[in-house]
Order: sequence, then structure tokens, then C-alpha cells
Amino acid sequence: MSQLELRKRLLDLLKEDEELRYAVAGLLGLEDLRASAKRLEEALAKLARGQAKSEKRLSEVEARVGRLEEAIAKLAEAQAKSEERLAALEARTGKLEDAVARLEIAVAKLAEGLDALRVEVGRLSETVGFGLEDIARVDLPGWLHRHLGVEVGELRREFLKVRGEEVEVNLYGEGSLNGERVVVLGEVKSKISDSDVERFYRRVYKPASEALTCRTIGVLFGYLIYPSAKERARSLGLHTVASYER
Repeated sequence: MSQLELRKRLLDLLKEDEELRYAVAGLLGLEDLRASAKRLEEALAKLARGQAKSEKRLSEVEARVGRLEEAIAKLAEAQAKSEERLAALEARTGKLEDAVARLEIAVAKLAEGLDALRVEVGRLSETVGFGLEDIARVDLPGWLHRHLGVEVGELRREFLKVRGEEVEVNLYGEGSLNGERVVVLGEVKSKISDSDVERFYRRVYKPASEALTCRTIGVLFGYLIYPSAKERARSLGLHTVASYER
């Protein structure tokens, strides 16, 4: 019997036998249930595996969150300490600013005092300088006569016109030496150093000597004359006289 004939025979039996028809239908439904149950078991197994993975990932996330919470707590603690240090620094800065303000006031007062002292020292220097000039006017004519043979009259402060410019001379006097006309050019300072000698020679004596038509004699007069100043004066052809010398 061929497959086609067998199939036709089976269909005829199902039409004729009601009980057989119900039995076959039941068998077919049972197979469907078994297939459905198997698919359900597979789905449940897959779901269980997914749940296990989710639980694992959840545990990992919870651990990471815990670590983040610890890190945030540490950062918050560090921030609090930084704020405390910043507050302390701000307080110290405020104190320093107050101290600087007080120091600026003190420095301003000191500057005012120094300015006043400078003015007083300047006045004192002028007083001493003019006082020393008065001594020089009295003593120098005798010294010039005794040591150099120069006869000179009054010594005075004078302004000479040299190359179109005025040159101030502390002591200026006209006299004679062995019948020859001479001019005395003098500088007066309380302390005379070699740099003072250089300055007098360059700014006063040399240009004035070049402008005058007669012989000139240069003299530096002071309370204290350093040895180096005496040597430099001799090398330049100048004379130095201390106030105590006669």
C-alpha cells in the first residue's frame, strides 16, 4: 500500500470512527502541550540565567556606588579642611593687611621726619659752611703770606663768567707775588677728600684759570683734610690748608 493510499485509509477511519477521531485529537493536543512546556522551561532557564547576570551586575554596581560614596565622603572631609585652612589664611591676611597699613603710616611719618631732618641738616651745613668761610677769610691771607709770599687783600665769594657760564668760587681774592698780579681761587668744605679736590680742580680752578689772564693760586680750606686729598692736591698744583694751620 502506498503512502497516499495509507493516508486516504486513515482519513476514512477517522470519519467512520468517532472514538478514534477523539483519541487522535487528544494525542495531537498532548504533543502541543509538551512542546509548549519545553519552550516554557527553556524560557524560564534563559530568564534565570539573565536574572543571575543582573544580580551579578547589580552587586558590582552596588560595590562601585559604595566606593564612590567613600570617595565622596573623603572629598567632603578634605573640602571641609581646605575651607578651615582658607578661613585661617584669610584671617592671617587680614592681620597682615592691617600691619602693612600701620607700617605704611609709620613709613610716611618717618619720611616726613627725614625730610624735616634733611632740611635741618642742609641749614646746618650752610651755617657751618658759611662759618668756615668766615674763618678762611681771616686765616688764609696770613697763611698765603707766610707760606707762599702772596700778598692778598679781601677774600670774598665771587661768580666768574667762564665760557658763557657762571662759576661760583667760595673764596676769591686779588693780590701779588713778587710784584706779579695773582688771583686766589679757594674752595671751603668741612671735610676734604681726594674726590673733592678733583671736583674743585675740574669745575672751578681749571676753567677759571683758563679764563683769567694772570697767574692763579688754588687753595682748599677745611676742618679735616684726608692724606689722599693732600697728595692729589699737590699733584694738581693746588694747596690744602686745615683750619688749625697757621
